Amino acid sequence: MESVNALLALEVIRHQIELQRYEAGVVARMIAVLDRADKRIAAELAVALQEIDPSLFKMERLESLLTSIRELSKAAYEQIGKDMRDELKEFNAYELSYQHQALVTHLPAVVHVASVNANQVYTAAMARPFQGVLLKEVWKDLDTQAMKRLRQTIANGFVEGKTTDQIIREVRGTRANNFKDGIVEKSRRDIEAVVRTAIANVAGVAQDNMMEANADLLKAVQWSSTLDTRTSQICRPRDGKLYTPVDHKPIGHKLPWLAGAGRSHWRCRSSQVPVLKSHKELGIDVPEIVIEGKTRASMDGQVAAETTYADWLKKQSAARQDEVLGPTRGRLMREGKLSLDDMYSARGKPLTLDELRKKDAEAFKLAGL
Repeated sequence: MESVNALLALEVIRHQIELQRYEAGVVARMIAVLDRADKRIAAELAVALQEIDPSLFKMERLESLLTSIRELSKAAYEQIGKDMRDELKEFNAYELSYQHQALVTHLPAVVHVASVNANQVYTAAMARPFQGVLLKEVWKDLDTQAMKRLRQTIANGFVEGKTTDQIIREVRGTRANNFKDGIVEKSRRDIEAVVRTAIANVAGVAQDNMMEANADLLKAVQWSSTLDTRTSQICRPRDGKLYTPVDHKPIGHKLPWLAGAGRSHWRCRSSQVPVLKSHKELGIDVPEIVIEGKTRASMDGQVAAETTYADWLKKQSAARQDEVLGPTRGRLMREGKLSLDDMYSARGKPLTLDELRKKDAEAFKLAGL
């Protein structure tokens, strides 16, 4: 007999895997904005560099020629910032509704689950720094860093006697390597890190608010880490550890909550699992929850047993494994030829928010609680 908390933990793992695919889709869209600007920048850079005499090269002259390029770069990062704000506002509202539904689905119908105001939570998330930065400021910083790398690459190119074509290839990269060997690739990695961390931060703030609003239903929250070879030294020892729902004090250990699951470092993939009180602790007298008319789930308040992403994924159907990993990696996992690190990677098709919403709805329907 499974405890409801064990089933809830499995649901959180499923949702977290889908969130990583959703993040991948958002990353791709934000990088596409940069790539479109990059093509225009490369074209204007080729024209600008032709006006510089290598024997008379001066940074002052270069600065004056980079004016239009600076405007293109600035506009690209401003567009990414606007798109991310719009994306996060919609995602925040959805994540709150998901967290609410997760509690409703795994609790008896007689138990009231409190809602949270989405606008207030979004405002709080945007005002809270993640990894020492505010989202509204980070894009300007990334733009500044990108222009600094561009100027330095051009200056070094002239000093080393490189041609205009060689300098542009160093900036943009080569087609043979899918343009991943230029300095622009560093900007792409920076955008990916910010996007993934920002989504995790918003999700974490939404989860915190939902747990706090329903603290009377919870006995704890449990840290759930993605245990693979890329899991950080911060998250690995915290996996499975319990904390109080509101102030996040350690329960039975001394590891601090820090910024929280999903927010303790760049690209953090951890999440938090609500640990529900038993029927007796909730003060209600209702029978156990029946799932699909066959399996029974005990509402006994037990903490879910340790379950990693790999444990969860191995129990899924071949179709779902292929959806998460891609058909080749899915087959390799079933054949026992897939490395632990690859098993955790969301290699399947990226998800839009609408697709994430649909998958979560299907999961709740299948749970049948």
